[in-house]
Amino acid sequence: MSSEIREIKTARPEAVLSLHSHIRGLGLDERREPRAVAEGLVGQVDARRAAGVVVDLIKQGRMAGKGILFVGPPGTGKTALAVAIARELGEDTPFVALDGAEIYSAEVKKTEILMRAVRKSIGVRIREVRKVYEGVVRNLKIGYAKHPFNPYVRMPGEAKITLETKDDSITLSVGDELTNQLVQLRVRRGDHIWIDAETGVIHKVGRVKGVEEAKYYDIETIRVEEEMPSGPVKRDKEIVRVFSFNDLDLYVASQRFSITSIFGVELEKEIDEDVRKSVNSMVRKWLEEGKGEIVPGVLFIDDAHLLDLEAYSFLTKVLESEFSPILVLATNRGITKIRGTDLESPHGIPLDLLDRLLIIPVKPYTREEIKQIILIRAEEEEVQLSGEALEKLADIGTTHSLRYAVQLLRPAQIIAERRKHQEVQPGDVEDASSLFIDTKQSVKLIKQYEDQFMR
Repeated sequence: MSSEIREIKTARPEAVLSLHSHIRGLGLDERREPRAVAEGLVGQVDARRAAGVVVDLIKQGRMAGKGILFVGPPGTGKTALAVAIARELGEDTPFVALDGAEIYSAEVKKTEILMRAVRKSIGVRIREVRKVYEGVVRNLKIGYAKHPFNPYVRMPGEAKITLETKDDSITLSVGDELTNQLVQLRVRRGDHIWIDAETGVIHKVGRVKGVEEAKYYDIETIRVEEEMPSGPVKRDKEIVRVFSFNDLDLYVASQRFSITSIFGVELEKEIDEDVRKSVNSMVRKWLEEGKGEIVPGVLFIDDAHLLDLEAYSFLTKVLESEFSPILVLATNRGITKIRGTDLESPHGIPLDLLDRLLIIPVKPYTREEIKQIILIRAEEEEVQLSGEALEKLADIGTTHSLRYAVQLLRPAQIIAERRKHQEVQPGDVEDASSLFIDTKQSVKLIKQYEDQFMR
């Protein structure tokens, strides 16, 4: 049987992941101890050690009914640690980020928004064995016909394609639907493709070197293979696809209620509970038949103190449910009121939910750690810093905040470019900080001109 093909549909919010694109894991060594600087993370040794234990618990299936709470001041890497946990669990692991304030919408109920986030953060890996035609394109002849409405326009009609491996060769005649796919995918001699014999869907894998009469370029936009595949052209192939529960909800809803929205597109109204029950039954059947397996993802809720009692009650039920993601909450609050009540609680979270959470503290970074993080972000964003500018930003990160120092990277680069500097200099950083103030400076400004501000 040939190697698996993955069609991964996981919920990964680009805004969160782009800010933490440098993070590849928790940076643990072979003894599961954190390295000082590794895999994009700096410092927070104790928090990373705790997160490593959590990852082991998840892999051993011992996190049922439990969640995680990161507690610490702003800018201490709580989101980064949540991303690192997801990276540590594997490339297929769904990661969904939500802010506590996002659930308050006039259009959809709070519990519906939370339910969608939960369903997006649980994946189903489906394995199927399908009949396919796979090989390298040796010959391709496309026939064109006149357009039925415009005689001056030609459209693909039918095609003959020869697929070849080291051991076999087959010529196929295909109709207009497959021919259109060949044209749209720009399939040509030398391309490695496979065609699903049941659905007729064509997949372009890459290009194989050394095919006679095929044109090759110094730079190719798809993967180039050195050797031609072996075995028969018509074969059984294991296909692996990963969908989120929310993808399946949308698909079933679209089939039942003729809703045009499908994968990747949000529905404006709530999804019927019967739809979700149907999807759950379908997934259970796949699990029993060995066709699928659950891929528990990470649901990260930042500013968790902004949730209310109804939301907390919902999350408690999620932790107890059959299909549950890894729930990771984060807050920067101490003793505060639970939203919508006069009750005070640690971190503004009810005690019955707190009892189910493994609480991991994160601490402020040292100056050296701030310097290392700024250097990593500068390399990721391709900002050239002089040594003095890096020290200046480290000072700003220490006296103001790490986030503020990182936010100054791009403005300082723009100022440096205007001055024809090859690298960002300390003066560029100072000018950027004078143009864009941080929260502390903003508070001082408010106090200075308090009588002139609107109340």
